[in-house]
Parts: sequence; C-alpha cells; structure tokens
Amino acid sequence: MDSIFSTTGLYVEWDVRSFLLFCVVFILTADYIKNRRPASFPPGPWAFPIVGNMFSVDHNKAHESMTQFAGKYGDVYSLRMGQEWLVVLNGFEIIKEALVKQGDFFADRPPFPLQQVISKGQGVGFTNGHIWKQQRRYMLSTLRYFGLGKKSLEPIIQDEFTHFSKEFQSYKGKPFNPQLIIGNAVSNIICSLVFGHRFEYNDEKFKQLVSWFETALQLEVSIWAQLYNSFPLLMRRLPGPHQTVLDIWEKLKDFTREELEQHKQNWDPSDQRDYIDCYLNEIEMSKGQDGNTFDEENLIMCALELFVAGSETTTTTLRWALLYMAKYPEVQAKVQAEIDKAIGQSRHPSMDDRTNLPYTDAVLHEIQRISNIVPLSLPHMTNKDVKLGGYTIPKGSTIIPNLTSVLYDENEWETPNTFNPGHFLNKEGKFVKPAAFMPFSAGKRQCPGENLARMELFLFFTSFLQHFTFSMPAGVKPVMDYIFGLALAPLPYEICATPRWEKL
Repeated sequence: MDSIFSTTGLYVEWDVRSFLLFCVVFILTADYIKNRRPASFPPGPWAFPIVGNMFSVDHNKAHESMTQFAGKYGDVYSLRMGQEWLVVLNGFEIIKEALVKQGDFFADRPPFPLQQVISKGQGVGFTNGHIWKQQRRYMLSTLRYFGLGKKSLEPIIQDEFTHFSKEFQSYKGKPFNPQLIIGNAVSNIICSLVFGHRFEYNDEKFKQLVSWFETALQLEVSIWAQLYNSFPLLMRRLPGPHQTVLDIWEKLKDFTREELEQHKQNWDPSDQRDYIDCYLNEIEMSKGQDGNTFDEENLIMCALELFVAGSETTTTTLRWALLYMAKYPEVQAKVQAEIDKAIGQSRHPSMDDRTNLPYTDAVLHEIQRISNIVPLSLPHMTNKDVKLGGYTIPKGSTIIPNLTSVLYDENEWETPNTFNPGHFLNKEGKFVKPAAFMPFSAGKRQCPGENLARMELFLFFTSFLQHFTFSMPAGVKPVMDYIFGLALAPLPYEICATPRWEKL
C-alpha cells in the first residue's frame, strides 16, 4: 500500500514539475513570438525575455548607455523595455531628419501608463491630436500676450534679480547652497505669468514645491518608472518610488487648484491679469462649441506644466552656470570684463546688450551645451510607418531623440567633451550658433518656453556676473558629476558669492 502512495506521490511531483516547465517554456516562447524585432526594424542589443533591455541600460546614466550603444549598433537602433520597443535616434543628422524634415510623422507622444495616470489625457506635454493642437496654440498665444519673449517681460526678470541679489548678499561671501534661491527666483517669473504674482523666498510651502520638482523629474526616468510603464497592472498595486511620483504630482495639482479657486473668487473677465484669468474666460467663451477642450481640469494641467517646465530646466542651467564659473575663473573674469565695458554698473542688463556681449553669450551657450540639461529630450511616437536611416519604423513606435549625441557630436563640435566657449565664436570673435545646438529639442514638439528660457538665462547670468564673483569654498574643488533625471542636475554644492561692488 505504501508503495502505491509512494509511486502516486512521485507521479504527482513529476506532473507538477512538467506543468511548471511547460508554463515556463510556453511563456518564453509566447514572449519571443510577440516581441521579436519586426522585419526591417533597427538592430540593437539582445533582449532578455519579459523585461527586454530594461536592465541593459544604466538608469543612473541612461544617456551615456544609449550613446555607447550607438557606437555598436549605429545612429538608429532599438531597445526593448518590457513589452514595448523603443527606437533611439543619435547624431545631429538623423535627429534633424526625424524631428525637422519628417517632423509631421514624429510629432506624437507615446501613451506611457505613468504619464496617463498623471495627466489623465489633459494638458500639452503628453497629449496628441486635436487637444494638443488646441491647447498648445492657446498656450503660446496667451503667453505672447503677456510678453513671452518680448521686452515687456524684462522688467519682471530685472526686478526678480533685485530680490535675488539680496539673498546672495545676505551670506556675505560665505558658502551656501544656491539651489532653492535660484529655484525660487526662476519659478517666480513663470508664476507672474501663470498665477499673476510672485512668492517670497521664505515661503516654506513654495520652497517645498520647488524642491519636489527635481525629485519628480528624477523618478520619472528611473527604473521604477520603466517598470510601471511596462507592467502597470502590477506596479500600481505595489509600493515604491513610482508611488512617490504620483503623490508629488497630486500635491502640485492641489497647489494649482488652490490658485485657481482664489482666481475664481475675484475673477473679472474685463481684467485678465494672467494665464489663469485668460483661460477662465476661454472656458466661458467656448462652452457648447464643437471640439471644445477647455475646462478647469485642463487648465490645472496646463498651468502646472508651465509651472514645472518654466522652472526646473532654467534653474538647473543656472546652477551649472555658477559651478562652471567657479571652475574656470579665467572665463568668469573675461565675461565680467566684457559686461563692465558694455554695460557697467549703472543699469540692469537688457536683451539689447546681447549683440555687444558675444563672449558672454558664447559662454552661456557653451554651458547649455556641455551641461546637457535634457539629455534624452521627451519621447516621441510615429503616427505612420516611417523610413529612417535605411530602416522601417512602424506606426506607433516610441522614439527617443538622444540629444546628448547631438550636443556632443564629434562631427559638429571641435572639442565636444571639453568646456570651450570658442564653439560659439567665429574667427572675428563674433557670436555664432551652430545648427547642432538644440538643447530645447527641435521640430513640432520643440519646447514652447524656449524664448522665455533664453531671456531668463541671459538676463540672470549677466546680472550674476555683473554684481558677483563666484568661487568654491576654501579647499573645495568643483565636482562636475550629475544626478540623472528628465533634467540633468549637478550634485548639491555650496558656493561663495562675493559682491564686486560695495553697493548693489
């Protein structure tokens, strides 16, 4: 009898093993059939079953990993992230071909599950089709109405620097971390356009919001975000940093919603003070119209996108700027000499001064190039089958424009890995901007806030060096390493800002 049970138990044990083995083989086979590279698709590294190349990329240095892959697989290659294929574009010529010459076919955004939860199909950044066109067109026209890229915005920036400089002065040349001060100052510019007012530097709630930006932008390109986008049904039920991203965005929405409620309490359609006022008027005017996409939830998302996009990248660039000036004091001195000659100390810098400050302009552009603020741009998606680089990229493919490969392209820059303002100067010492300079991306999805960012960067940077000399604390050398995210930020650092004049 015992032998019968023993034989039966052995049979059941082997039956379970066989079943599990069958399941594994079936899953691997199904995964291979479903996810094998399509014909004429760009080549790339071998992908693991289920997770693909998710762990082939160093997510703390994803832009470097993707640039290295280009050396082996070419300027157009593919990676598999979970169940989705990505096509990575590298080099100035290929990215220009895709985003500019064939821009109509690369203009969409992929429906990443994490972004879908955040935006709920609203706003401008990750929408497509009619809603994207309508909201983007309205956003650009309204911002131009309030002075985006125009001289009328200069006094706001100049006034903010006055507040800014007092904060720097308060440290009396002693070391301090400039991150929150710069973040507050830059955020106040877009706040004046969107919310109609600025925030004081000691506003604890606002300081908390500014500090969240960098955290959210880092986590959104982390391995946790990749896992969420690949396995959303599972990840939305599990704890982890991906839940922190969602929590931060909800808090940012709550902040924006509070601003909206305050506007509604004293809203006057005849007195449109800012973007929110104008949008509220548009909601009323558009009611009942076919194809109308204007409502309060869309307003919250658009205002929040402007708030974040108009703050983080410019803040990060200026943080790099101070670090590079401390690292290269001879460059800093030359910039200051040019500013002293062209502007002096009697007035604020103006955008009209740009033509008389070619070296300063070149230094600022070189800081943008080498700091590589948005290394992988934002993802695109093809809206039809496209031929590119000898390959066929199917409709609906996710496209990653590797801007790092453009800003460091050896065919476009004399010394791509070295800080060299000469990249932006001709033989006569006049400023020139090479076509490969595209830190704001290119084509139909080019950053809508580029003109504002360029104005802020120039006016803040020249004002910094007009009034202060920047150096590292005694015995400390600049560390030029970074924290990877949607924006490539420097490691936290302390710096000394020494006033150049007794009275500022």
